[in-house]
Amino acid sequence: MNFFAIVFPLVFLLGAAGILYLGLRLQKYPPFRGKHWAIRLLSFPVFPLAAYLVTLLLGISTFNVVLLLLHLVVFWLLCDLGWWIAEKIRKKNPRRYYAGIAAIALTVVYMGAGWFFAHHVFITDYALTTEKEVGRLCVVQITDSHLGVTLSGEDFAREMEKVQSQNPDLVVITGDFVDDDSSKEDMLTACEALGELKTTYGVYFIYGNHDDGYFRRGTFTPAELRKALTDNGVVILEDESVLIDNRFYLVGRKDRSARGRLSMEELTRDLDPAKYTLVLDHQPTDFEAQTEAKADLVLSGHTHGGHIFPTGLVGVWFGGNDLCYGKEVRESSTFIVSSGISGWAMPFKTGCISEIVVIRVTEE
Repeated sequence: MNFFAIVFPLVFLLGAAGILYLGLRLQKYPPFRGKHWAIRLLSFPVFPLAAYLVTLLLGISTFNVVLLLLHLVVFWLLCDLGWWIAEKIRKKNPRRYYAGIAAIALTVVYMGAGWFFAHHVFITDYALTTEKEVGRLCVVQITDSHLGVTLSGEDFAREMEKVQSQNPDLVVITGDFVDDDSSKEDMLTACEALGELKTTYGVYFIYGNHDDGYFRRGTFTPAELRKALTDNGVVILEDESVLIDNRFYLVGRKDRSARGRLSMEELTRDLDPAKYTLVLDHQPTDFEAQTEAKADLVLSGHTHGGHIFPTGLVGVWFGGNDLCYGKEVRESSTFIVSSGISGWAMPFKTGCISEIVVIRVTEE
C-alpha cells in the first residue's frame, strides 16, 4: 500500500480527534465556561477557523491547517501534563487555568521558528580528505528545491548567488528539483539560473521521485523539464558515470523508484579504483552496496532532514532511510544527506534547516 495512503488519513483522523480535544479544553475559558450546551458547542470550530485563517494569510494548503492543529494539541497535552504535576506538587487547585495560553504561545513560537528555518537557506560546509590524487575540489550540492513550496523560480535564482559565491568546481542537483504542481514559469526561471552558474566542470542533475510527478498537476511535462535543463547546459545523469578532467568519477543514479535501475556493482564495475568516485543518489537507502563498491563520497537528499520532527527519526527507525541527515562514514565511504534547499508540501521545518551543502575535498 502507498505510504501516503496511510499517512494522510491518519493525520486527518488525528486532526479530528485534536479538534474535539481543543474544543473541550477551550470550554474552561469564558465565554464558554459554565454556559448552555449550545454555546459550548461553538468552542469546537474556533481553532480550526483560526488555523484556516492563518493558512489563508500565509497562502498554504488545507493540509497545513491540520498540521498546525496537531502541534497545538501536542503542546496543549504537554502543558496539561505540566499543569497536573504542578497541582500535585502544590496540593491545591489554582484559580486560573493557564495551560491553554501557554500551549498557544509555544505553538506560535515553535511553528514560527519552523517557518523561518524552511524559508531561510543556510550554507553547510563539510571538509573531507582523501588519499587519492584529486587535488582540491569544491562541490556544491542542491537538493529538494520542490519549486513552489517555499521557493519560486526567482527565489531559487537569488539562492544561486550564494552558490556562485563559493566558487564551485562542480554543482550537483540531487533530485526533486520540481514538485508535482510546480509551475512552468518557476521551472524555466530556475533552469536559467542554473545555466548562469560559472563552474570549473559544470552542473549535473539526477532525478528524484517527484521530478516525474506522482500526481502531475503542473503546467509542464517531464520532457519539457528535461529540455529546459539541457538547454541551459545542465548534464542529466541516469545510471551513468563520467570521468571528469581525468581527476574523479561522477556517478549519477536513477531514483530508487525508477524501473530498471542498475546496481552499484554494475555502475562501478569498470571504474578505476585509484580515482576518486563521487556518487549522486537521491534516496539514502543503499549505503551497504555503496560501501561495498568503495564509493568515496555519496550525496543524497530526499529526507528533508526530518522536515517535521520526529518524522526523520521514525523513518530511520523503521528502515525507510539509512541516514536522515548529516555525515556518516562507513569504511572508506563518506555519506552526506542534505535536508534540502526547500521542502515538500509543508512550508515549515521543525526538524532541520534549509541548506545548500558545500563539500571541500583535499588530498591528505
